[in-house]
Amino acid sequence: MAKQLDFHTIREIFTRFREAEAEPKGELSHTNAYTLVVAVALSAQATDAGVNKATRELFKIADTPQKMLDLGEEKLIEHIKTIGLYRNKAKNVMKLSRILVEQYGGEVPNSRAALYGLPGVGRKTANVVLNMWWHHPAQAVDTHIFRLGNRSGIAPGKDVDAVERAIEDHVPTEFQQHAHHWMILHGRYVCVARKPKCGACLIRDLCQFEDKT
Repeated sequence: MAKQLDFHTIREIFTRFREAEAEPKGELSHTNAYTLVVAVALSAQATDAGVNKATRELFKIADTPQKMLDLGEEKLIEHIKTIGLYRNKAKNVMKLSRILVEQYGGEVPNSRAALYGLPGVGRKTANVVLNMWWHHPAQAVDTHIFRLGNRSGIAPGKDVDAVERAIEDHVPTEFQQHAHHWMILHGRYVCVARKPKCGACLIRDLCQFEDKT
């Protein structure tokens, strides 16, 4: 684990991220808050590309909780069976859809506590939805952000909660809204797990990773 970088270095890192891509976007396809919740819930231990392929036709016919309930669990499974853990995920999607219809009038709540109460929705999923749909500066820490945060010194921490707190505490406010997207994309395409592409890294000179390639 690298040492925590100082404020000025972190500001320079995120300034470079912003100059390279001012408005980074998440890669999960969705059309509204509900389809975003479903897509993120399905993405656990799966790739965004795999989820997008599975939901392309699904969301054309089931883009609200009631339409998902009308579709039914078995037909949902037919759409998502290429995704890992699809049976358990299908059960959770049906349960959360029923809760949304019965308790929230078919709308997705915009509070972290309420989102937590939905089956299959953990802290990371809640933070993704809060950030991407309601533009809250919530930090959803996945494996890419955890790796980058610890390698670089942007946000070192022993677990995802510690990394989340480090981002909130050390990344300047002006970058908080897009911080997790910049970090996910950098971790997914440049600071990859096995052979990081340090030669193509725009923060190579600021990063504390000792085994640069």
